[in-house]
Amino acid sequence: MRIVVIVFLVMIIFSLGSALLFLLRDRGNGSTRVARALAVRVGLSIALFVMLMAGFASGLIDGRL
Repeated sequence: MRIVVIVFLVMIIFSLGSALLFLLRDRGNGSTRVARALAVRVGLSIALFVMLMAGFASGLIDGRL
């Protein structure tokens, strides 16, 4: 389970970094790439939260990861 959490966190950080790169590269030309990258980050964060809550509720995850 630790590996899955770490992979999700790396993907979240990668998505946030790509949004920053798109923001700096596009310079406000009306591109939706920044919004799309941030939406992916929010989706990954919600998926990780739901997965952790389901793991705690089912007993798959005990008090520590």
